[in-house]
Amino acid sequence: MIFRARQFEFAFPRPALVMGIVNVTPDSFSDGGKFLDADAAVAHALELTAQGADILDIGGESTRPNAEPVNEAEELRRVIPVIEKLAAKIKIPLSIDTMKPAVARAALAAGASIVNDVAANRNDDAMWKVVAEFRAGYICMHAQGSPTTMQKNPAYKNVVREVGEFFSERLEKLNACGVSSDQIAFDPGIGFGKALEHNLQLLASLRSFTNLRRPLLLGASRKSFIGKLSGAEAENRLPASLACATLAVASGAQIIRAHDVAETVQAVRMAEAILQKTNGD
Repeated sequence: MIFRARQFEFAFPRPALVMGIVNVTPDSFSDGGKFLDADAAVAHALELTAQGADILDIGGESTRPNAEPVNEAEELRRVIPVIEKLAAKIKIPLSIDTMKPAVARAALAAGASIVNDVAANRNDDAMWKVVAEFRAGYICMHAQGSPTTMQKNPAYKNVVREVGEFFSERLEKLNACGVSSDQIAFDPGIGFGKALEHNLQLLASLRSFTNLRRPLLLGASRKSFIGKLSGAEAENRLPASLACATLAVASGAQIIRAHDVAETVQAVRMAEAILQKTNGD
């Protein structure tokens, strides 16, 4: 299985990729405001790279529940200088975490290679045409609703089946827009229009999403469902985040999106070493 993102190519099976989170925002749920300055964001990104990040995910608009939308000009002002500086300094893929096609286009022109789209449930194809034009990697995330509404009353008859059907349907639409299957990875969207029980069901059923033979990304790092289960505040959710990451790798996930890169790399590599012996390698 191949994942292509412009000049980058990853062939699976291989060690899971760890995607480091760089929030250039004042209001992200975990680290909002820490890296709003471009130089601070670049320094943080370089630190995550040194810790072993395989991909950096740069976002200029918080997508936490009830987050206020950011206009296009402000999002561009936040992320483009960071991407330009990082593209000149590092050799790993940069991902732009955005819902706006124009921001994705500018970020790809500035040196990004992947579009991480939390609004992949969109009805129009403008974003997909940008991805096709640049031959960028595309992370197709499932969500119910938008960040401003998604946690009001999430409801499913069968969340695992519905997310799987969404992936199959999006794969066809993306292919029809000129985005090849090799460019696509799927994300079940933990916390995006899901109650605690939905998140747990998805985590327990990750292997069912591998039947499409596309990389599977898990983003559970520090999320609020951990707090609902444990009572821990965002800064104290690392142990549960690592539990989700290692279980995800054991279930076939290939990309782990994380705030705490050094710890996640160590946990994932240990899990992989044990799994190799379990499988008789």
